[in-house]
Amino acid sequence: MFAMSSAHPTDATANPAPLGLMGFGMTTMLLNFHNAGFYPMDTMILAMGIFYGGIAQMIAGIMEWKKGNTFAATAFTSYGMFWLALVGLIVLQKTSLGIAGPSPDAAMPAFLGMWGVFTAILFIGTLRLNRALQVVFGSLTVLFALLAIGDATGNEAITRLAGWEGLFCGASAIYAGLAQVLNEVYGRTVWPIGPVSRA
Repeated sequence: MFAMSSAHPTDATANPAPLGLMGFGMTTMLLNFHNAGFYPMDTMILAMGIFYGGIAQMIAGIMEWKKGNTFAATAFTSYGMFWLALVGLIVLQKTSLGIAGPSPDAAMPAFLGMWGVFTAILFIGTLRLNRALQVVFGSLTVLFALLAIGDATGNEAITRLAGWEGLFCGASAIYAGLAQVLNEVYGRTVWPIGPVSRA
């Protein structure tokens, strides 16, 4: 008979959170430069949405799943799919398939609103994590609300405001991701993320 070993293998895999945060943050900033009125929707934004915002975040989510991190696995995989879905909503209506795009008065606000509700609930989870993530998810909740209202009302000023708020949101995600990289590389807190006591 062979004895069952009680040893647990050590997790030697890298932290995937910076990849997910950077994929989200950089893509969010580029899209919101458009929302703020700096340039039109183009293939640069769509390509970022597919490959970095979409695929890279999904990879990070799968890696977090393997690490047993339910919150990060859910967040990164979901927002990766968000970017792919958003690109699909924009591109499919322009193809020879003749698929109708979301109507500005109902469908797109519903899409953005649903993501806002999801994000607001995840924000509650960040209250047990760290201040950096609280800023990311809090500002993202506001961003979805502004974008949904802007689309529902057709008010360009609200969409422009959402663009500027989205730049802040994206920058906060970039900060949170790069802070984890720098803190790990240097073995000390270079950029603080504000851990929250779980006591």
